[in-house]
Amino acid sequence: MSGHHPHEETTTSPYAARIRAIEALLLEKGILTEPEVQDRISYMEARSPANGAKLVARAWIDDEFKGLLLSDGKAAASQLGMDPEHPAEFVVVQNTPKVHNLIVCTLCSCYPRAILGRPPDWYKSFEYRSRSVREPRAVMREFGFEPPENVEVLVHDSTADVRYMVLSMRPSGTEDLDEEGLARLVTRDSLVGVSVPRAPGATDPG
Repeated sequence: MSGHHPHEETTTSPYAARIRAIEALLLEKGILTEPEVQDRISYMEARSPANGAKLVARAWIDDEFKGLLLSDGKAAASQLGMDPEHPAEFVVVQNTPKVHNLIVCTLCSCYPRAILGRPPDWYKSFEYRSRSVREPRAVMREFGFEPPENVEVLVHDSTADVRYMVLSMRPSGTEDLDEEGLARLVTRDSLVGVSVPRAPGATDPG
């Protein structure tokens, strides 16, 4: 066995090369086995905004689950087979006709990775972290969305102890969609609050 791994072709950054070197060393020393490495890669790849979208879609069709999601986010995530293993609290905040929630981490880039995957670059940028608190409406406008003037914008600052996700309002015209169809309307941006879910029939940019 040459030690060659299929994912090497797609990773060319210095960080990726360093990770491959560490991986090879761990395998060589017998600290990890190849299946353990692959299991960990699969676990990391399973952490994506699709998890958050599933939570939102289930909450839209199941009031009991919605209550659990708002009162105990980790328990709700576990109920759908997700593993929010981070010791920080996982808090879900609900948008209403009167309130729109926006998530930021002003100090660094705290983010519920088990539920939303890796934070996007813009979330980690100093510009977003500083401007979201000062001028949240202007920031959202740059993402193509702004709540009506009569809607209060609440900005939640993630910390080492608390991570947040937004439960958006269900778009109108979605009465005929099943849970899977609803989940496809939920975007990462809507889970952070810089936008809202896609309207039914809208083109998926991804």
